[in-house]
Amino acid sequence: MIGPFELSQTVSLGLAVVFGIFFGLSLERGGLGNPHKLTGVFYLRDFTVPKVMFTAIVVASVGLYLLSDLRLLDLERVYIIPTFFWPQIVGGALFGVGYIVSGYCPGTAMAGFATGRLDALITIIGVGAGSLLFAVLFPVLEGFYLSSDMGQTTLPKLAGVSHWVIIVSVIAFALGMFLLMEWHEKKKDGHRTQREVFPNSVGDHAVIHTR
Repeated sequence: MIGPFELSQTVSLGLAVVFGIFFGLSLERGGLGNPHKLTGVFYLRDFTVPKVMFTAIVVASVGLYLLSDLRLLDLERVYIIPTFFWPQIVGGALFGVGYIVSGYCPGTAMAGFATGRLDALITIIGVGAGSLLFAVLFPVLEGFYLSSDMGQTTLPKLAGVSHWVIIVSVIAFALGMFLLMEWHEKKKDGHRTQREVFPNSVGDHAVIHTR
């Protein structure tokens, strides 16, 4: 049989609930229900988010295209969100501002709310209010919303190369980024240790070295 498989609406919703529970549990157990960890990358303090995101991108892309090449998955039946270039650039910028201000994205806000975080609840309310405002303003924004339509575009189609060229490039980029982040974290830890051993503030305890 070739996937994706056609399931009844009841089964699909049931699986969505089960997968959603495990996804939320994984987010929380990984610390991604904590806004300080989520926004740490913007302050170069915590790189958990890009590590998780790029790991997911690499695993998913390799898995999907490998299954497709093995004729176990029909990618033509996998829905790809159409690209509206400029509207999505603006939307991504607005999303980024909301992310760094609130400390959450919609998914992690739900995970945070499940553990009783009030700031996560406020974020969810803000997401709902923003969605309602967009719906009200949609007649005015519709022209821009539907502009620069590129259809269901993927990087291999856009570049005119094999999907494995893109995947290998992404893997190489991810590995380079991981190494750079690990280097920065070790450097930061080294500076912290040095400050603890050689304090320079008046109130700190001095360390006396003897020969």
